[in-house]
Amino acid sequence: MEVLTSSLLSVVVPLYNEEDNVGLLTEKIHESLQGYSYEIVYVDDFSTDNTRSVVNGLADPKVHLICLKKNYGQSLALAAGLDYASGEYIITMDGDLQNDPGDIPKMLPFVLDGSYDVVTGIRQKRKDSLVKKIPSKIANFLVRRVTKLDIKDNGCALKVFTKTIAKDLNLYGEMHRFITLLAHLEGAQIKQVPVRHHARHAGVSKYGLERVFKVIADMMLLLFIRKYFQRPIHLFGIFGVLLILLGIAINMYLLIVKFGFGQDIGTRPLLIFGMMFILGGIQLFTIGIVMELLIRTYYESQSKRPYRVKKVQIGGQTA
Repeated sequence: MEVLTSSLLSVVVPLYNEEDNVGLLTEKIHESLQGYSYEIVYVDDFSTDNTRSVVNGLADPKVHLICLKKNYGQSLALAAGLDYASGEYIITMDGDLQNDPGDIPKMLPFVLDGSYDVVTGIRQKRKDSLVKKIPSKIANFLVRRVTKLDIKDNGCALKVFTKTIAKDLNLYGEMHRFITLLAHLEGAQIKQVPVRHHARHAGVSKYGLERVFKVIADMMLLLFIRKYFQRPIHLFGIFGVLLILLGIAINMYLLIVKFGFGQDIGTRPLLIFGMMFILGGIQLFTIGIVMELLIRTYYESQSKRPYRVKKVQIGGQTA
């Protein structure tokens, strides 16, 4: 078959305990990308099974294995793969075989012709349990309502990026869930394409209902960065004024109760609890934002990456 494009594709796949999936996944990627020039970049996020051994046993010159020094989580594993990838177009997907590599060829034309910068999948007939579907639906609803970005399936890992957009994504914490939103904030033109979804071939899912709370926290941070990064006083100032007005109103009420009706206000617990909750919430939220911004400043100002690579292997051999 003739080569369809001379541009190199990079397929980036984070792996964590996927020893029973990675061999078949590699075969399916090869079948789907016949005729293309490509590399497969596996990022082993410090698996505790034989994932690394299985990948090295493939002895495949197209397969690059990045071994991280410890378990950093999916976002940083994905960031390591994106940094390493050399392709003009970068494809991301999960390593559990729920994404179908056969959908990649129908997604590629939208970026190859320059019409779009990102093509993201919409999983059809999801084969997941309710434990995964419910948090996903809640997260997608919240993202659409809060950000006004109409992405139907933010959780689909199968995406195609131009190199320019992919390399500019700064992934921290759990931000892989919002990678499409991050690309949008970089000015990317986004296309959504229906893709197939399969039941997990082997292994166990790493997700549960706790994802909802993580999604809400990460979304709050993203909204702050998007709207108030250069003008935080517009956020904190408004909250401050509202709290001052609320405090004045409470004090005026207490003054009326004290001097107008002669009632004792010093032993009322509602005022104490209300002030504690308000002040505590503001402090925690502010400290969280400040810490996130300090972390970003630490890494980006010094050109450091928030992960450490132990070694890189190509075709089973150390590079």
